[in-house]
Amino acid sequence: MSSINIRDLQRELENKANDLSKLQKDIAKNHQVRKKYTIQLGENELVLKELDLLKEDANVYKLIGPVLVKQDLAEANANVRKRIEYISAELKRLDATVQDLEEKQKSKQETIMKLQQKAQSLQAGKGKA
Repeated sequence: MSSINIRDLQRELENKANDLSKLQKDIAKNHQVRKKYTIQLGENELVLKELDLLKEDANVYKLIGPVLVKQDLAEANANVRKRIEYISAELKRLDATVQDLEEKQKSKQETIMKLQQKAQSLQAGKGKA
């Protein structure tokens, strides 16, 4: 009977390990996306600083496809601010997602450790018998 329990535990342990692996991949993917957004945020903040240095009558151009299109300074400022706001919101959302995934990862690791201890105690009990 204990060999059946050990096999069941090993199967459950493999499933939990696979789940943990998926969580770790999701965390890594979220970190990559966060890194991309952080870079974009820095770029947009730099653009905003540059726009703030311009005079009211300065010419501002926006790249649309292969064409530079003239744009109003106030409109360019508003667009960059909206982009910064959006990226900041995405970063907050990603931070919450990563935190949630890391909590799940910690929980899975604890479950795996408990299962390993249970399997070891079953094997130790089997070895004594």
